[in-house]
Amino acid sequence: MRGKEYRAILQAASEVLGEAMHIVDARGTTIMYNEAMARLEKISVEDAMGKPFRQVFSNIPESESTLYQALVNRREIREQEQNYLNIYGKQVTTINTTIPIIVDDRVVAAMEIARDITDIKDMSDRILTLQDSISAGAREKAAPESAAESEGGTGAGRTKSGEIRHYHFEDIIGEDPNFLQAVERAMRATSNTASVFIYGETGTGKELFAQSIHYGGKRQNKPFLAQNCAAIPESLLEGILFGTEKGGFTGAVDRAGLFEQANGGTLLLDEVSAMPYELQSKLLRVLQEKYIRRVGGGRDILVDVRIVATVNEPPQALIERGALRPDLYYRLNVIGISIPSLRERRRDIPILADQFIKKYNREYGREIWMIADRALEKLEEHDYPGNVRELENIIMSAVSMAEEEHVLTERDIDIQKSYREGSSAVSEYDRVEGTLAEYLARIEQTVIRQYLTANGGNVTRTARDLGMLRQNLQHKLKKYELG
Repeated sequence: MRGKEYRAILQAASEVLGEAMHIVDARGTTIMYNEAMARLEKISVEDAMGKPFRQVFSNIPESESTLYQALVNRREIREQEQNYLNIYGKQVTTINTTIPIIVDDRVVAAMEIARDITDIKDMSDRILTLQDSISAGAREKAAPESAAESEGGTGAGRTKSGEIRHYHFEDIIGEDPNFLQAVERAMRATSNTASVFIYGETGTGKELFAQSIHYGGKRQNKPFLAQNCAAIPESLLEGILFGTEKGGFTGAVDRAGLFEQANGGTLLLDEVSAMPYELQSKLLRVLQEKYIRRVGGGRDILVDVRIVATVNEPPQALIERGALRPDLYYRLNVIGISIPSLRERRRDIPILADQFIKKYNREYGREIWMIADRALEKLEEHDYPGNVRELENIIMSAVSMAEEEHVLTERDIDIQKSYREGSSAVSEYDRVEGTLAEYLARIEQTVIRQYLTANGGNVTRTARDLGMLRQNLQHKLKKYELG
C-alpha cells in the first residue's frame, strides 16, 4: 500500500473519530489536516495541506510551536495550551497533544491532536478580570465581594441595591443537633486562619458555611474568592490559580492568579478533588511554603491566603480511588466540617420550607401563609438527592405557580422522581408505550433531567455522576432540549 493510500485511510479515520488532527512529514510539510482541525483553527483544509506548517502558522514562534518541538527536538508534548493568531489574524486557543513519530531512530513525522478551548479561555480570562476588580475594590473600600453563588442558602444572592450579598451564620437555618454541631464548629473556625475542609453532598450549603467563616472572622474586610475546580479544564486551572507569565506558553500574558488576588483573604476551592493530581501536589507546596510561582515564571511571590476546600463525596472514598491526595487532605483538614444531608435532618424540612416560602413570597409577590399537612408530609417523605437546594427549587416552583390561594397543597408540591446511584427505573416506567427505543429514550431523558436538577444544572458534575463524558452529555442535552 502506497503512502498516499495510508494517508487517505488515516484522514478518513480521523474524520470518523471527530478528533482535530494535523500531521506533518520530516520536512514540516502538512500531509494530513482534517476538517475538525480546520474548523478549530478557523481556516480551510486547502490553506494547510501540502504546505510547510511554518508558513501557515508563521505567527507562532519556533520556540513555542509544539509541532516544531516534536520534529526537531523529538519532544512529546501532552495537554499544552497554545494561544495564537491564525493566518487570517483570528485568535485561537487550543489544548494540544503532539508526538514525534520515530522509525528506526529517525523522526519521520509529527502528529498533533487538538481541542478548541477558545471560548473557555475567554471565559476564564473574564473570571480573572472580574475577580481582580473585586479584589481591588475590597482592598480600596474594605468591603470585599464574592464572585461565587451561594449553595443551599436561604437568602438571595444580591441585595435590593444590586450588590452581591455576603452570607453570614444568621443565614444558616436548622435545628437538627448534628447540623448545629457542624455550625458550631464553623463558628469556632472564625477565630483563626487555619485551613478548612468541608464535606457535604451537593446542595447542602458548603459555600454558605465557607462565606460565613470568612465574613465572621478577622479577614472579613479582605477578598473572598471562589473557584470550582471541576468547572475549568485541567490545562487552564493552574494558570487561573497561580497566574501566568509572558512567554510561559504560546500567547501567555502577565496575569495575577486567584492566589495573588485573594492575598490577605480567603480562597474557596470547591470540588478540590477534581483538581489534577499533579496540580494537587503544587497546591500542597504552596500551602507549606506560603509562596506561588506563576506558570512560566521564575519569581517566587509570597501569599497569605486562607484556604477553604470542599468536596461532595466522603474524603476517604476520594483518597481510596486516587482522586484526592492523602497528604493534601491532611494538610487541608486542619479544621474538618461535615455537613449532614437533608435526609439526615428531616426535622429541618418544615423550617427550611417556611423560610423559602417567605423568600419567594417577596420575590413573586405572593401571599402564601402555610403548607397543608399532606403537602408537608409529601415534602418530608422525599429523599432529596439535591438536598437543601432541591427543596428550595421545589418551594420556588410551588410559590411561583400559585395563583390566589394562601395555602400550598399537595397538588402544588411537584416532586420529580429521583435516581440515586445504584437505583433503577421506578414504577412510572413499568408500562411500556411505543417502541423499545422510545421507551429507553424516555428513561434516559428523565434520568438526565433528575441528575441535572440534583447538581444545580452543573453539566460537569452531572456527567461525572452519570459516568459519561461531558461532551456526550452535552449532545444528550441538545437532543432532548434539556439545556
